[in-house]
Amino acid sequence: MLAFDCGGQGCSVAVTAAGRLLGRRQALAERGQAQILLPMIAELLAECGLGWAELALIGVTVGPGSFTGLRIGLAAARGFGLAAGLPVCGVGSGEALAAAVPPAERRGRTIIAVIDSRRAELFAQPFDEDLRPLAEPAAMVPAAVAALAAGPLLAVGDGVARLGDLPAGSLAVTALVDAAAVAAVAAARFAEGRPLPSTPLYLRPPDVTLR
Repeated sequence: MLAFDCGGQGCSVAVTAAGRLLGRRQALAERGQAQILLPMIAELLAECGLGWAELALIGVTVGPGSFTGLRIGLAAARGFGLAAGLPVCGVGSGEALAAAVPPAERRGRTIIAVIDSRRAELFAQPFDEDLRPLAEPAAMVPAAVAALAAGPLLAVGDGVARLGDLPAGSLAVTALVDAAAVAAVAAARFAEGRPLPSTPLYLRPPDVTLR
């Protein structure tokens, strides 16, 4: 399967087969994902020796994240799916961040995916150590994130630097969404018959609107 994310401060693409990572490309890019996503996908498929006919599923992040980045990723996923006759499975950005945390680090902690909205608030979502969501993703001020759960936390994402003090025994890990984790979550969701639709999850309105 092919999976990708460009809803944050980077662009990440991965190809997997039966849970095995065949290849991954990642690049930092707060803007310009439209210019780099398609070449990254083409280069990675060529590196893996694969064509569209060999793919069975596309995974893509639906948000929360950058308004423009999410639109670019979802438009690409829908276009590929339509052209190649492939199903498209959406994955929450918080789900992918939490899934990338090793089990040993999750043990005994509540995981909170924290995404920088580039505005006053953060996008946050808590998960238990088995990656079950404890609440829906929400926009909130940084000081409110630590109150999402009691006890030791593991905050992960590109917004952790904006958090204040966390409970004793907590960890904070700065990370971007990894397309390999997007692939793992999408494959599991699809196999269980509960794929998310490829529609964007926006927690705040766009900064520019038409009047």
